[in-house]
Amino acid sequence: MAQNYEFILELLRENGMVTEEQVSEGWEKVAASEGSQNIIQALQELKYVDPNEMLQMLAQQYGMETLDLNTYKIPPEVIESVPKEVVDQYHIVPVMKHDDVLTIAIGDPTDLTTLDSVRYVLKCDVDAVVSPPEQIQNAIKLYYSDTGKGINQAMEEIQEMDDGEIPVSADEGGAVNADESGEGDAPIIRLVTAIIVEAYKMHASDIHMEPLEKRYRIRYRVDGVLREVDAPPKYLQPNITSRVKIMSRLDISEKRLPQDGRIQMRVSGCDIDLRVSTIPTTHGESIVMRILEKASIQLEIPQLGFYADDQKKINQIINMPDGVFLVTGPTGSGKTTSLYAFLNTINLPNRKIITVEDPVEYQLPGINQVQVNNLADMTFANALRAMLRQAPNIIMVGEIRDAETATIAINAAQTGHLVFSTLHTNDAPSAVTRMIDMGVQPFLVSSSVRAIMAQRLLRRVCKNCAEPTTPTKEEIRLLKLDDQFMDTATLKKGRGCPVCGGTGYKGRVGIYEIFQVGEDIQHLIYKKMSADVIRAAARKGGMITLREDGLRKAAAGITSLQEVITTTMGDAE
Repeated sequence: MAQNYEFILELLRENGMVTEEQVSEGWEKVAASEGSQNIIQALQELKYVDPNEMLQMLAQQYGMETLDLNTYKIPPEVIESVPKEVVDQYHIVPVMKHDDVLTIAIGDPTDLTTLDSVRYVLKCDVDAVVSPPEQIQNAIKLYYSDTGKGINQAMEEIQEMDDGEIPVSADEGGAVNADESGEGDAPIIRLVTAIIVEAYKMHASDIHMEPLEKRYRIRYRVDGVLREVDAPPKYLQPNITSRVKIMSRLDISEKRLPQDGRIQMRVSGCDIDLRVSTIPTTHGESIVMRILEKASIQLEIPQLGFYADDQKKINQIINMPDGVFLVTGPTGSGKTTSLYAFLNTINLPNRKIITVEDPVEYQLPGINQVQVNNLADMTFANALRAMLRQAPNIIMVGEIRDAETATIAINAAQTGHLVFSTLHTNDAPSAVTRMIDMGVQPFLVSSSVRAIMAQRLLRRVCKNCAEPTTPTKEEIRLLKLDDQFMDTATLKKGRGCPVCGGTGYKGRVGIYEIFQVGEDIQHLIYKKMSADVIRAAARKGGMITLREDGLRKAAAGITSLQEVITTTMGDAE
């Protein structure tokens, strides 16, 4: 910023960020440095000017947005659109490409010459956001490092080889350190590793490798939505499948039956676990890898997105001395995360907590966690029986899958234990009839189940590009919005920006339906009434539905009405 320091100094004065006394002291320091410092560097060294505050001020002056590169994951196709030579020469990093407009991060908003030069070199329209120079340098090291050649370079090397020359294994599977992947590895090994690393950088929860008739498709699930990425050619399908199966210790010769395995990897200094599932399809084996970060999870209940009334109910439920508390929802709805947050809250020195999970997704300090192992006959039911002999106060069963596990869990609740578990149902009241359908006696369900919580995950409106919006006629009709809602709601939508990758959404928030089993509900359960009858009684008692909770969060500008519609289609009451 040396060439613009007088202009910057004037802006600092106009915005009241420095005093004349501080400026005078800064000039004295410049004189003492004999020309090795400018006035801005001197003021920063004297701690009179905060570099980040100054950068925000300059960005605002030039009508630019700021971007925290430490939390933003740049899509691989964007990185590939700008050569490393350009990035190094102009000290910029590309962050987004949308409608043929490239957005780059620059460290000096006053240096408009760089923008013109990049436009000329790349021959495309270029917009800019502002990031601290040290963040740009770190991003260049991360995304343009020579230590990992990435998907494209591995593909180029593979294309130069004959089909019979492509090795798929340099080991016998097990733990993989992606941080040490380098030129010594075969191209197909680096390719599969790069696919996993890119998914991790994008905060994907799943990787889908799908064989189609004429092509091989790879998709990442980010914030609950599948995104297709550039995929290898069809002829590499057998090599990629074999490599993944070797990494997850599966039988590469078995192509007719589904298989399940596990890969342990170290990526960017973090240990991750991948649950691998393969299934034969018409055009080959389809693979899904679920990414789990093996670090300890330290979520607290307020971070889950509860409103005050729901949080009060949850605190009452998880501090009960006994009973069963069920969390329901489809796969990927955040049930395990909620249960871990509850356990973190009640994990006190005077309580013994044991969990049985398949698999142990996150490590919880101070809690005894048991891994299901069906090959060794360590099923949920058998593990639960053994756990009861350990004299726990609180038990968590990862999932109730059959009548045997349900019965043991209920018996544990009746003998003075607080039991947490999950079920797969569409709403909270349906969990009651689901357990009865499993074969559990209605009187056991009515006397043991204290509460059931259904949940879903909605995408959050990106805070960086959120702007006010009004509902469409279709949204008003589908959600039955009244005048009171319209008058009080602060609806927002994201217009798309580098932070959210142009989607308008960043992150997810939970919506909840908390069903407490009181005496009137107990009588209905005992009489084996239908889920609709039980639901009507719960609604009469004040239960807030998933859709109503979603509308509350849309009205607060946290999520969008479209997200509420698509996620709660079955909750149209």
